Amino acid sequence: MKILQPPGWPRPKGYANGIAAEGRLVVTAGIIGWDEAERMVAPDVCGQLRQALANTRAILAEADAGPEHIVRMTWYVVDLDAYRARLAEIGAIYREAMGRNFPAMAVVGVTGLVEPAALVEIETTAVVP
Repeated sequence: MKILQPPGWPRPKGYANGIAAEGRLVVTAGIIGWDEAERMVAPDVCGQLRQALANTRAILAEADAGPEHIVRMTWYVVDLDAYRARLAEIGAIYREAMGRNFPAMAVVGVTGLVEPAALVEIETTAVVP
C-alpha cells in the first residue's frame, strides 16, 4: 500500500488522505457494536465503537486480512457532538483495536441507523496483497 500525501499538504491526524493498493478486495457491510447474538454491548458511542471494531477485525480475519490491509473506512455517527466530545478516547480505542494503521476515512453524521440502538456503524474496505 502507498499513502497518498500531496506535497505541501499537512499530514492528517488519525487517517490518510488517500491510499493506493493492489490485491484482493475485501469489504464489510455496515458493522455496528453488537455481539454475535445481536445484543448491543454498550449504551454509549465509545463502547459501541470498541465492539464494532472488534466485529470488523473478526470479519476481516475470515478473509485472512487484518487492520494492516484496511484502505478505507466510513463511519456513520448518530450524534456528532458526542463523537467530537470523546475524540481522545475514540482515538485510543481505535489504536488499541487497529494499531497504527490509518486508512482513508470519513465520518458522516446521520439522523439514525437501521438498528435503533446503534450509535455508530462502520463500513470497511481492505486490500490483501
